[in-house]
Amino acid sequence: MTVQTNLGGSFTLPNTSITLQRLGYGAMQLAGSEVWGPPRDVDAAIAVLGEAVALGINHIDTSDFYGPHITNQIIRQALHPYPDR
Repeated sequence: MTVQTNLGGSFTLPNTSITLQRLGYGAMQLAGSEVWGPPRDVDAAIAVLGEAVALGINHIDTSDFYGPHITNQIIRQALHPYPDR
């Protein structure tokens, strides 16, 4: 099976060396029911983020209002220490 990556292409932020994939991950669904509280399975949420990054996603849309604060805590658990890229 062939896994295609970079389906949406990428772009470099103006005046920087930061290149982002156009297809990102929306972290709102990492929170619990109706975007409130923690998810039922934190380990599964961490695994989803790990897989997204492994597939080349380097833009995560998040907000402190999701949970509230829950999604940012899950992102930190999943991705820290952050890679240079």
